[in-house]
Amino acid sequence: MKDFSLLEKKIDIQFKNRDLLIQAFCHRSFLNENPDFYLSHNERLEFLGDAVLELIVTEYLYQKYPKKSEGELTSWRAALVNARQLSKTARRLGFNDFLLLSRGEAKELGKARRYILANVSEAVIGAIYLDSGYKTAKEFTQKHLIKDLSHIIEAGLFRSSKSHFQEEAQERTGITPTYKVLKEWGPDHARYFVIGIFLDKELVATGEGSSKQEAEEEAAQKALKTKNW
Repeated sequence: MKDFSLLEKKIDIQFKNRDLLIQAFCHRSFLNENPDFYLSHNERLEFLGDAVLELIVTEYLYQKYPKKSEGELTSWRAALVNARQLSKTARRLGFNDFLLLSRGEAKELGKARRYILANVSEAVIGAIYLDSGYKTAKEFTQKHLIKDLSHIIEAGLFRSSKSHFQEEAQERTGITPTYKVLKEWGPDHARYFVIGIFLDKELVATGEGSSKQEAEEEAAQKALKTKNW
């Protein structure tokens, strides 16, 4: 078993019930190979952590930027809590070293690992919330995730590629882009989508994600590069 006390030191949080922290790192695939493991997988903690994270970020943005519109705050929040940003935070904190995965999942280092790390980040926030309460979860989130907000704003990373591509497409071609699911797979709790972005009948690019919105955003991002817009 991995030494989770090292992780507690790294995130500077001492768990009263360390099993909550361990469970946050337990992927469903690990239990398939280790059915006698004493903890369940992390999906319920991820479900809770997702809601806690959204509230923390929403509250922070609402209080910090009283003159900003709902639309701007929504864009900023989306940029902070998406899979890319969450996995980046997880890598920075060394979460990779503590993942409990099947041998097959452990070999997957691309997009699949990114989604796993993003989900673990949410599960960890859920575990902190259950173990130490909202205040500690809030402090953790502000210290390790919200600190990237200024860079996101300065670099324009919050800007939706979908809206950007639509504006460009309508202006340049007079066509409104459409999106179509080309492929989807996986169980209900972890579905993946491949979505194509079309200008009339032309397939401009495809995107992949754990939600249709994420796949559409990636497709639009690639379409902007393809069209050099």
